[in-house]
Amino acid sequence: MPNRPEQGLDASLEQGLRSVPVGVTVRVSVPATSANLGPGFDSMGLALDLRDDVEVTTVDEGFSAVVQGEGAGVVPTDASHLVIATLRGYLLERGWEVPGLELVATNRIPHGRGLGSSAAAHASAILLADALLPQDERASEADLLNAASHLEGHPDNVAPALAGGLTVSWEETGRYRSSAMRPHPAVVPVVAIPARPLSTETARGLLPAQVPHHVAAANAGRVGLLVHALTQVPSLLLAGTRDWLHQDQREPAMPESVGLVRELRRQGLAAVVSGAGPTVMVLADGMDQADGARTAMQAGLEGSAQPWRVSILPVDSAGAKVETHRSGQPISG
Repeated sequence: MPNRPEQGLDASLEQGLRSVPVGVTVRVSVPATSANLGPGFDSMGLALDLRDDVEVTTVDEGFSAVVQGEGAGVVPTDASHLVIATLRGYLLERGWEVPGLELVATNRIPHGRGLGSSAAAHASAILLADALLPQDERASEADLLNAASHLEGHPDNVAPALAGGLTVSWEETGRYRSSAMRPHPAVVPVVAIPARPLSTETARGLLPAQVPHHVAAANAGRVGLLVHALTQVPSLLLAGTRDWLHQDQREPAMPESVGLVRELRRQGLAAVVSGAGPTVMVLADGMDQADGARTAMQAGLEGSAQPWRVSILPVDSAGAKVETHRSGQPISG
């Protein structure tokens, strides 16, 4: 999971905070996600069957992290680890502190590829922190979504990471909200993940501040069609994934990805840039088309200057999972 510097949490915490007891272990498992799905910019997301697993144990003192998989040897392993820093900050806001933490992260979601690694980290931190609290202090699902989305800056990845499946999210009166749907069982995501990452900030920096009214209207129509295609009629996925708001505009930052999307769509495949990129995803209608999409992706990437991983990632319908163990008690979900 990606990381950011701790924001002043090493300073002495204010008196009057309640302390999380030592000897509590919490485990969370959070899926990868693909946001936008073409026209659903900053609002639609889909959970994918690729998971980051994080375990924390409260200890008497000190903050440490062991990171396996993606980010190992790169991300911090002290109190500045993103999950530790975010977890502590959330507890502080709730009036709690934790004396120390040992964290073990098994990261499978690639960083900086448009597959929701940042959202998985923020969701993990909020879920871990909430599970450390007494049962009667825990937040509602709506509050957890809102807290993680505010940390992330938007809910399009956080919502499917928490709920699984397909989600449509929005902001209203300062709160993030989401509605979850079950995708049609024939929908099969296929991804092509490049070796080189791309920062979300770079990709967002290429977007215009305004778009013409007719462009916004056309895009809104395709969002409605996309929901119908994903949940009811997958044969409409090619038309439903047409976007005018963000993918072409980001081509300077990922010309190979956008070029591959265009070529796959010319072949009749519902190809999109996953999130802010540079991963390319095809939403296939059935396994036969998914196998064909995988072959087409591999053919389209022959001669690329960088390695790509092409694989089928089924939709994850379970969403985030949480298990808690308190000294002398069994693990509970």
